[in-house]
Amino acid sequence: MPALDISNLLPSRRGLVPLAWRNLIANKRRLVRSSAGIGFAVLLMLVQLGFERAFFDASLAWIRQLDGDLFLLSAAKQDFAQRSPFSRRQLFAAAAVLGVAAARPLYGDWQNFFWRSPTDGKPYLVQALAFDPEQPVFLLPEINAERQRLKRDDTVLVDRDSRRFLGMAGGALETELARVAVDIVGSFAIGPNFSSDGTVVMNDRTFARLLSGNRQDGSLADVEIGVVKIGDGATVGYVQEALRAAMPPEIKVLSKPELIDMETQYQAKVSSAGPIFAMGTLVGFVVGMLISYQIIYTDLSEQLPQYATLKGIGYDTAYLVRIVFEQAALSAIAGYVPAWLLCIAVYRAIGALALIPLHMTLGLTLFGLGLTLAMCLVSAALAVRRVIAADPAEVF
Repeated sequence: MPALDISNLLPSRRGLVPLAWRNLIANKRRLVRSSAGIGFAVLLMLVQLGFERAFFDASLAWIRQLDGDLFLLSAAKQDFAQRSPFSRRQLFAAAAVLGVAAARPLYGDWQNFFWRSPTDGKPYLVQALAFDPEQPVFLLPEINAERQRLKRDDTVLVDRDSRRFLGMAGGALETELARVAVDIVGSFAIGPNFSSDGTVVMNDRTFARLLSGNRQDGSLADVEIGVVKIGDGATVGYVQEALRAAMPPEIKVLSKPELIDMETQYQAKVSSAGPIFAMGTLVGFVVGMLISYQIIYTDLSEQLPQYATLKGIGYDTAYLVRIVFEQAALSAIAGYVPAWLLCIAVYRAIGALALIPLHMTLGLTLFGLGLTLAMCLVSAALAVRRVIAADPAEVF
């Protein structure tokens, strides 16, 4: 019987190189093969996680740009892109509450405004937001800088980062919105989301006329969100409780973190996109666990005589199990690093093409690394039974 080569499994005499690392790099082809397999699963998970993060970021983009401390919404409203207006009279009542500096209306619609693309002349449904230029509700400097020009009837600002087929970035000066000719007096950059391809912003009276279809109608529309600013010296919590006491049950009062949380919870649990990306991440994790299990099991099967020999010369089972887990962790890192680098390029390419905020972040990096380590360590826990059951007599 040929002699067994266990040099790769013996500790370094100098004690500087971990045994698991020496075992991992002993076979370069096997290392490349295992890194590619694990890296594929990592890339799949990171892409799904990136899409999920981009989905939430795009959904929250307009909420984060609202210039308010508290917000009034209809109790029936579950997400930002759901039309559920309430009477403007509630804003007058809110403005009279102690501690409120201003209660400003934001109008919105997601089903009735068709934009005629200056590029191809086709109509496309867009998100329409409106406000009184004398009562700004947005943090976007580009919108606030154009408030004077926006006071004119039938003028709009457009999102130049909208989907390209809308033609909002082409520099056109006029087009049609809701079958009415409008002048384009400026632009801003915020980007589309998964429920809207683009956004137009206008003043409140233009919004009301276009929504009703009656150009002679001078009445204002009902309010979608009341944007409340608190006065100096007042606290958000105190004013929020005071507003809740003053408002009827059909109006809810939320802080900005609560409004963001409401939108996040809706997208994660109620909308279809959130669960789809979560399921995609789970599928990537399961696929990666199967791949890493097969890799680790095959490696242990090939090296089983060496592990049995180590048992025979005095190394206990706990030491050998630790080596298996260390090697699994190193394999996870070896597969994760190239997949992470490739994913950055994928994010940039897809983000540029799809116009979504797809970026690698520290949180996403650490979460992906944690999933990769968990994937490989669970696989090692399932495969390590081969080492535990190894019998030194098998090598003789």
